[in-house]
Amino acid sequence: MLTRLDDYPIHQTPEPLAHGAGASLNQYDRYFFNGYNHDGSLYFGCALGYYPNRRVMDAAFAVLRDGEVVSVIASRRAPLDPIETQVGPIKVAIEEPMQRFRITVDPNEAGVEADVVFTSRTAAIEEPRYTLRSGAVTSFDYTRLTQWGAWSGNVSVDGEEHQIVPSEHVGCRDRSWGVRPVGQQPPGEGVEPQFFWLWAPLWFDDCCVHFDVNEYGDGRQWHFVGAHIPLLGSPEEAVPGADSTVTWASAVEHSIKWQPGTRWSESADIRLHMHNAESIDIHLEPLATFQMRGLGYLHPEWGHGHWQGELEVHAERWRVADTNPMDPFYLHVQQLVRATWGDRVGVGVFEQIVLGAYGPYGFTGLFDGAP
Repeated sequence: MLTRLDDYPIHQTPEPLAHGAGASLNQYDRYFFNGYNHDGSLYFGCALGYYPNRRVMDAAFAVLRDGEVVSVIASRRAPLDPIETQVGPIKVAIEEPMQRFRITVDPNEAGVEADVVFTSRTAAIEEPRYTLRSGAVTSFDYTRLTQWGAWSGNVSVDGEEHQIVPSEHVGCRDRSWGVRPVGQQPPGEGVEPQFFWLWAPLWFDDCCVHFDVNEYGDGRQWHFVGAHIPLLGSPEEAVPGADSTVTWASAVEHSIKWQPGTRWSESADIRLHMHNAESIDIHLEPLATFQMRGLGYLHPEWGHGHWQGELEVHAERWRVADTNPMDPFYLHVQQLVRATWGDRVGVGVFEQIVLGAYGPYGFTGLFDGAP
């Protein structure tokens, strides 16, 4: 089966590009974006995923404003041509690879609309490959890139328009592809799930800093990233290879004070042990909490890769303060944080999902909160 992409010299196998190299139902290819202002009064996020072996493409756009999450999620039968990145009212357009992306959200029943452009301010950095096996089964095997940028355009909620300007609204994007649990999963083996994940892309006036870590329940790290990334003079410099000036960490650490009864941070300290350089120590203070359910993560009905029909659109909203932080469908969060690194004060997000037992912080069950 041929698509327009077959006219480009990008084949990795003898097959047409419509035939993926992997047969796993969990094969995926995904976009993620977030944007926010420096005082934490507005956060927005967008995600679009393609699941070729499930024949599904889904997308979501959500806004956090005044403590309320407003979300629109759409799902469709996957197009034969994966370059068609629109699901219902939500469209992600690559205007210039690695440099400029446009997200539009047409009128919908959620009452949220957008026309925003992400312009890169750093190179896109390739994170080490994520691979995790559970017995003989490969649960995760994927690559992710992360890139920082500034936003322009407008976002409106219930008719109230927010002007988005690059001097005030920044954020990041990531692209990941490979295999990870999506859609309906096969029956388990009676083992209680465990997943520990922290992700912190941070903005400062003169640079960006990246931190992430995955750990087993006993605290052993199976994946980590630490990096110092310079800001570029123009988006045109954000081409592959421009990340040669990135400084990488040889190890990372974290110390989190948890909000009582939750698995959300009250504050956190992260340390990047830089290769051939001084360590970077950053203190994080939450300004606002966005629940990733708004973008389909851990959603009980509109989770990633689930078949919803030829085309369906779903709207919902809730106040963060009215939810139970230990409800599994609200557990996964991105906290907008103030980041303090010596004399530098920046902004960014601190994403957290702590599922199951995790000894170093005293979590012993599936969903017990901090004392």
